[in-house]
Amino acid sequence: MRLVLSVAALLLPTALCASDAVEGDVTVFESPNGVAERCVRIKPLPGAEYSKDDLEDEAAFCAINFYASDVALCPKTWSTSPGMMVYDISAGPYANDRAAFERNACKEGKSAKDLAKDDLAKFKVTMNQKGTSGTFAPSSLLYYHFSRYFDMIVHVPVSVWRSMDKERHATEVAKPGLAISGTHARMNHEGWRWLVESEANPSLYSPTDDLFTTDRKNIYGVMVLSPGHRYGAEINGTRKSGWGKGQNLDFQETPAFLALRTEAPLRDAIARGLAEGRKDSTISKDLGPDVSEEQMAYWMRELSEIVLLDFIFSQQDRVGNIDFTPYYYWAEGGDLEHKKAKHHEAGDGTVPEGAQLIRRTNLNDNDAGGRVQYANFAKSTQMLGKLRHFDAGVYRKLVALDADLQSQGPIYQWTANSLGLSEGEVSQIVKNTELATRILQDSCRRGDLIFDLNPKEFFLTGDTTPDDVDCDAD
Repeated sequence: MRLVLSVAALLLPTALCASDAVEGDVTVFESPNGVAERCVRIKPLPGAEYSKDDLEDEAAFCAINFYASDVALCPKTWSTSPGMMVYDISAGPYANDRAAFERNACKEGKSAKDLAKDDLAKFKVTMNQKGTSGTFAPSSLLYYHFSRYFDMIVHVPVSVWRSMDKERHATEVAKPGLAISGTHARMNHEGWRWLVESEANPSLYSPTDDLFTTDRKNIYGVMVLSPGHRYGAEINGTRKSGWGKGQNLDFQETPAFLALRTEAPLRDAIARGLAEGRKDSTISKDLGPDVSEEQMAYWMRELSEIVLLDFIFSQQDRVGNIDFTPYYYWAEGGDLEHKKAKHHEAGDGTVPEGAQLIRRTNLNDNDAGGRVQYANFAKSTQMLGKLRHFDAGVYRKLVALDADLQSQGPIYQWTANSLGLSEGEVSQIVKNTELATRILQDSCRRGDLIFDLNPKEFFLTGDTTPDDVDCDAD
């Protein structure tokens, strides 16, 4: 059963931890146990621009009935954190037979998708207990909405808030997840163990409100869908220095990041970044023999955006989790056209001869930010202060954001009331935004920041004209 309500799901945020206090358009479902579940399309962030595709994706997520006969649920037993994969089984070998699919296909792990018509969503919950990898569901909502506020070109997937009957989740997903994951996937397995035990007794999970709704009948999290291919060392870095600060410093030795750190016009910075980055044999191998200036221009803009978001939201698990989707790009009639390409395929007869294959960055894994207890590696390794190239539009939006948050304007009110964040989590965002603004303004005032990260102009003309920016104006 499903009921759509064009009203706000409004509760007051708590001071100590996250909660189910979210605001937006609500779709209500009823589980077979008679428990009401909610899907919430979080209300728009003031000043953000959402595409038609964004809104359609939000609507599609909130149209999914977890208990429909043509929908199957599987535990995500790969990677480090537990989650739930939602599959369309309206066609395929298990068409409309969810029991058989969940019994036989789910244990295939990632390959379960091959036995379904398609995957519809990934449902991820907060999990921060001993032995687990650390995930915070509202983080994905923060990245989605604020990337639209900044009008960023890095792709951040759409996400919506969702709750689910904890008894159904335990029976249909968590207990099979514990059995399938096995101890070889230690953190994933521990996550499932915590879910199984906590769904039987919610008070075992602390803080309880991070995972369970106020009535303790549902667990809650977010729904996202984030396809893409994982970059190698050319973007994610070598990671040879180990987890934490070490690999975040390694990340800054990649060609695009080195170019961002170079005090020189864009084309010279690109050349130097490539030359310095290739001195590492692993990076050089993963780059391949030919990397165009146009590719580097896109990477530089995308990485600068990633660093800003990760700084503001205290992301602790970015390095090694950056993906891409390949596209063909070509100039036509004075404009830049593009078409999605197939991975690892160099030719496409439907694009003009000479079209360039560009890897566009996907920021898919955004679930380890927003929480006060997380380590902010973008901050502790001084990433923002090292940047010498930035985009003028993103800079101006940052200054305006800081002014709003400091005055507790509309964006502050949205942040404090729409996502179920605690007072401490909101305060951290305010403080990080203020510090990020001060760092970049100081670089701007010293003349150390060149506002030239316009990859579209670079592709069309072979160079960019830096923007004149008033360092203090919003």
